[in-house]
Amino acid sequence: MDKTNTNDTMWKGAPSGIFTNAIALRERMTPEEVLLWEELKRRKFLGLKFRRQHPIMVYVADFYCHSLKLIIEIDGGYHLTVTQRAKDKERTKNLEFNGIKVVRFTNEMINTNMPKVLVNLESICKEIRE
Repeated sequence: MDKTNTNDTMWKGAPSGIFTNAIALRERMTPEEVLLWEELKRRKFLGLKFRRQHPIMVYVADFYCHSLKLIIEIDGGYHLTVTQRAKDKERTKNLEFNGIKVVRFTNEMINTNMPKVLVNLESICKEIRE
């Protein structure tokens, strides 16, 4: 079954090539993505189902919670470049236009203060649920 045509609400029309890219990204997650995934997988965080390296539109989200329409991105150093900041801003704008909230954490935040990241994320999730 072709995922690009059967479930627009989950993948928002992601083209088939994005799914191949997502599989590759799952196999080479960054250390920070692995750390956060340990907190999110198997509904450990607030009972919410998160997917890792999830295709959506023409993008691959680091983490996606469909029930909340929430994307979590983990930004490494290259996200600080002017070019990448502009791309990230456009990506967020496109996703939010489609009803998806995007939240970003840096590698540094994940590595040095995971409890604070989780508290912030919990607050965001509760706000979306209200």
